[in-house]
Amino acid sequence: MVIVMKPGAPQSEMEKLSKKFESMGLSVHPTIGENYSILGLVGDTQLLTESEVAASSSYIDRIIRVQHPFKLASRLFHPEDSVIDVEGVKIGGGNLTFIAGPCAVESRDQVFAIAEQVKASGAHMLRGGAYKPRTSPYSFQGLQEEGLQILKEAKEKTGMPIVTEIITPDLVELVADYVDVLQVGARNMQNFSLLRTVGQTNKPILLKRGMSATIEELIMAAEYIMSEGNPNVILCERGIRTFETYTRNTLDISAIPAIKELCHLPVIVDPSHAAGRWHMVEPLAKAAIAAGADGLIVEVHHKPDEALSDGAQSLKPEKFNRLISAVRQIAAIDEDVHHRHVPAQVRDNGLR
Repeated sequence: MVIVMKPGAPQSEMEKLSKKFESMGLSVHPTIGENYSILGLVGDTQLLTESEVAASSSYIDRIIRVQHPFKLASRLFHPEDSVIDVEGVKIGGGNLTFIAGPCAVESRDQVFAIAEQVKASGAHMLRGGAYKPRTSPYSFQGLQEEGLQILKEAKEKTGMPIVTEIITPDLVELVADYVDVLQVGARNMQNFSLLRTVGQTNKPILLKRGMSATIEELIMAAEYIMSEGNPNVILCERGIRTFETYTRNTLDISAIPAIKELCHLPVIVDPSHAAGRWHMVEPLAKAAIAAGADGLIVEVHHKPDEALSDGAQSLKPEKFNRLISAVRQIAAIDEDVHHRHVPAQVRDNGLR
């Protein structure tokens, strides 16, 4: 349930209402906007009638029942875009963010070379896998903690925050000591134990959509993280599995505006895993930005033919540089692309 307060409602009145609903066993999540104030109620609100709630205060303007199973991630709870701050790099709210680097950390020289080149092209954060969950148990599994140390050194050298994948709950504390963003991969999107564990950290979480997951299932996975107290979730569309075999996955462009309509969390796109082919990465990246994505996560390797993981979908640094230039031109065409997705219930109430 969402309680929309009248403009100018005093803070004391919101605090009084919050205490009232908390005494009923509900969790209260206030959102204060420039021209509005909202109280989001989480818990069993079925027994609360609209008339009963409205009688609680003369400052209540409107009551909205949230029909979706997700609450904290709902745009009704938080009408404005969330902006996630990662060491000064802002994701969401009209900021265009680029994350780039190799699929896997292979050596210190490899990571340093790629990090310097993608930073020169305009990347804001460096990605790299230290723990590599692979389809085959015989494939390269990553350098593990040695890889984390290399990533940390790359950050010290370039100043770029680090994104890396976390694969099991028992590794969360270790990995969080080294990096700035914890990535939950597509195969772990519904690993609820892992979601709850990363939700108990203060690290931003990059949550990738599962290969067969619906949009609602993706947002519900984010809800698991947020329900543990961590609101800093970045959603990632990386392609879904369809009957098509030419590409590695099928990039769901429609997911970007759909998520923006339903959810306030930033959405970035991974065109590398969607395509599985390097020559398709740039056109898919362009489409993603045109559709309103808040950024991209791209695999880049200076010697893709020698890469130990995903060389076929990795861009060479010069091609990544061209991609950055191209998508920035597209983003400049419609600077308000990130601010259109406001639910009708909120829009009609004059909250925007």
